[in-house]
Amino acid sequence: MTIPFTLEAPMRALLAALLLLPAAVHAQQRPPVQAEYLTSPATTSQNLPFSEAVRVGDMLYLSGQIGLKPGTREVISGGLTAEAKQTMENVKAVLERHGSSLRRVVKCTVFMADMKEWPDFNAIYVTYFDRDRLPARSAFGANGLALGARVEVECLALAGK
Repeated sequence: MTIPFTLEAPMRALLAALLLLPAAVHAQQRPPVQAEYLTSPATTSQNLPFSEAVRVGDMLYLSGQIGLKPGTREVISGGLTAEAKQTMENVKAVLERHGSSLRRVVKCTVFMADMKEWPDFNAIYVTYFDRDRLPARSAFGANGLALGARVEVECLALAGK
């Protein structure tokens, strides 16, 4: 900023302080954002190399979930429909364990081993959300999901119920 006249040093300092004051006040009012790395016995007992979820402010970031039988590293049998149901149940369980719910999900990313199974996955997926509150979503075909899974879902949700 150019000032069209000369100011004495004390006036320049006062003017600079007044111009910077709103930013300084705003920065002081906002607490620093912290990340909280969330786990549970379901993940710590299996020594998995990731957190189940991470809470940053009011957001909960879930790690991708596949259709594992709870407490195991075994994908449920029964094809995509059974696997999609178990995947969504696992998403629901992680959300609830960390104080959120499916109603608080704002975005999902879906990874599919075979995009031809997309309609079958969608038939299950929509049953987990209110029709008027469907999360934003992206989907990708993936060449090889963990443990031979057919589908993986990761979500972003608002913390709290």
